[in-house]
Amino acid sequence: MSELETPPPAEGGRTHWNSRLGFILAAAGSAVGLGNIWKFPYITGENGGGLFVLIYLACIALVGLPIMIAEVFIGREAQRSPVGAFQALSKPRSPWAGIGWLGVLGAFVILSYYSVVAGWAMHYVWLSVTEGFSGKTPDEIGALFGSVAGSGSISTGWHVVFMGVTIAIVLGGIQKGIERGAKILMPALLGIMLLLFFYCMTLEGFGDAFRFVFSPHADKLTAGGALEALGHSFFTLSLGMGAMITYGSYLSKKADIVSTSITISILDTVVALLACMILFPIVFSVGGEPGEGPGLVFIALPVAFSQMAGGAFIGAAFFVLLVFAALSSSISLLEVASAYFIDERKWSRKKAVLFTGISILLLGIPSAWSQGNAENPDLPGASRLFGPSMKKLTEKVFGEGKGHDWLGLFDYLSSNWMLPIGGLGIALFVAWGVGGEARERGFKSGSKFASLYWGWVSLLRYIVPVAILAVILYKIGIFTPDAGK
Repeated sequence: MSELETPPPAEGGRTHWNSRLGFILAAAGSAVGLGNIWKFPYITGENGGGLFVLIYLACIALVGLPIMIAEVFIGREAQRSPVGAFQALSKPRSPWAGIGWLGVLGAFVILSYYSVVAGWAMHYVWLSVTEGFSGKTPDEIGALFGSVAGSGSISTGWHVVFMGVTIAIVLGGIQKGIERGAKILMPALLGIMLLLFFYCMTLEGFGDAFRFVFSPHADKLTAGGALEALGHSFFTLSLGMGAMITYGSYLSKKADIVSTSITISILDTVVALLACMILFPIVFSVGGEPGEGPGLVFIALPVAFSQMAGGAFIGAAFFVLLVFAALSSSISLLEVASAYFIDERKWSRKKAVLFTGISILLLGIPSAWSQGNAENPDLPGASRLFGPSMKKLTEKVFGEGKGHDWLGLFDYLSSNWMLPIGGLGIALFVAWGVGGEARERGFKSGSKFASLYWGWVSLLRYIVPVAILAVILYKIGIFTPDAGK
């Protein structure tokens, strides 16, 4: 039997993936999410495509991939979830364990609002199927998104549905839940993407889109845009939140962590580029602009669908794709949080998943009620509390005009602090905190890329920390390379 068909033996009674393919699909599913299909296209559009994309690809290879290998290494060597993994590979009561705790906390925070955004995508599937965009003007479609996101009851309802599906899959365990789900979700996601891509090849805007994305022009690229590419290359691979440590802990110690990490990174990057080559041909074909910002998916695309023949079907397929991508990532986030209680508190999977899933669901309700229009005199009290009132409160911390509603605050804290610090800690721990012999043995074990070992260590020691610190300083406004231009 081939390597893909033979389940590795469990070590110490720990459940392992049924196959290498199962791990790759699950880990790729964790990496592939809203960041690939929603965020990457719109930041590519804002930064003019071209050179921005090339910088992003270079950063994936030089920053994202080394950290991914490090995360999978930690999990595979320790055979435990993030908190226990750092404790097992360092001294008792070591401060390194704080990086593991940050990952668990990040999973709670991120999934709580991520599920709300995924719920909007679910609602847009419904709108597409029922032709909710047809016959509406662009202004009406733009207002439609505001009414969906601003409705606490709609957002909460879909948030509950999305979290319910996530909980149900993770309850099934590693092999019968997460791995089985990944083997359905990832092929379906890739299949829908390819169908949409082939359709978009027939559109008159395809050539313009291809040149926009792949021609090395730098019309709108700034130093800040380059740092945005660097930052997104890190976040898009689902790094710094303990997901790859957790998934790596279900690998056999004989597994090749280097080749699997490379495969996962390539899959993630292909999905991001395919998303651009689906969105931009549609936008260009109806005379739209690629730099629409965050509204590219929920406003610009529905406007385009409303003007296209067969737009209802194409729109439904696209938003189903978005939901699948979000679900594959949410599964890994819930597993990170649940694995802590399973490994460290010795809870049953059922108890751990239900406790963490319901806790995250409740934590996400304020995000669902935080997007209401502050100018609306009839804005519900909950929306006013978690939206405008929260903005005023956080302005006292971040400065005038820099306040956040509940969802925005959680996104700010996770994106600008939790994930970068987590990724930095992982890089420093593997580069300096782990014994050299154990690190080298772990990297080279069963790998055909053993010769790259010192290159990987050098990147973790010198390039990756500087890159992450630059992103952190840029995100929080201390390092502003474009100031004064």
